[in-house]
Amino acid sequence: MAMFQKLSERLKKTSSAISGRIDEIINYYKEIDDDFFEDLLDVLISSDMGIDTSHELIESVQSYVRSKKIGDVKTIKGILQDKIAEAMDNEGLELVSPMVILMVGVNGTGKTTSAGKLAAKYAAQGKKVALCAADTFRAAAIEQLSEWSERANVPITKAQTGSDAAAVVYDAISSAKSKKTDILICDTAGRLHNKKNLMMELEKISRTIDKEFPEAKKETLLVIDATTGQNAISQAKLFSEAADVTGIVLTKLDGTARGGVAVAVKSITNIPVYYIGIGESVDDLEEFNAKDYAAAIIS
Repeated sequence: MAMFQKLSERLKKTSSAISGRIDEIINYYKEIDDDFFEDLLDVLISSDMGIDTSHELIESVQSYVRSKKIGDVKTIKGILQDKIAEAMDNEGLELVSPMVILMVGVNGTGKTTSAGKLAAKYAAQGKKVALCAADTFRAAAIEQLSEWSERANVPITKAQTGSDAAAVVYDAISSAKSKKTDILICDTAGRLHNKKNLMMELEKISRTIDKEFPEAKKETLLVIDATTGQNAISQAKLFSEAADVTGIVLTKLDGTARGGVAVAVKSITNIPVYYIGIGESVDDLEEFNAKDYAAAIIS
């Protein structure tokens, strides 16, 4: 299935909510005026793009319309699509060897599953991949990642529940060095006894990587559940303070009618979205493409 076609099918809920309402507005108005843009703004806000981001997009569209002296209401959809693509555009995650990917995020976002899917994706590309079960707070997370290591046929470093997470990462780095691993993917805890404990643990893990594997490129990917809406932005800000987040993995986009949150997260945090989850199967974690995404939600 072509990537764009697959994306369009999986984002039907978002597309129906956003694109469907835009069609209604376009069919109602005969000319482009302030009332038209006010209604368009409401659609964007209701899709979880956020008030500030929605205003910025509308202002960008208005500026373009004025500069080009555009009067045809039916052209607005294509212009909005282009502006969203521009706002979301990024180069994508560059894979190098050696590399450590630290997966962070709250429980329930699909963090462990995303770590496993990335391992399978990279292994299928011919990379030498290893997993590290550094979410030692949750026995289920260790078991789940172990299952993914078997599915992807990649090694895993793990310890008993309650072990020191940074120590597990230390062991994983030692193993990765000796085996000349290309990419080491470390899952981390999403909830400890309180927020401070979690952030301190992430900082400790990050310091361990910097000290023990300085030659490796380090990427910290924050996994966010798209169905949580504006709460995703709060999570991005919180984790960025402790873990120097370099990219976003946005999961469960196929399960929400308010997928505009991807635009809000990128606009407000300026953290690129590298991957999006649009289904349950291993190949449903896709590299993010701004143009395809914009076309899928503003079809």
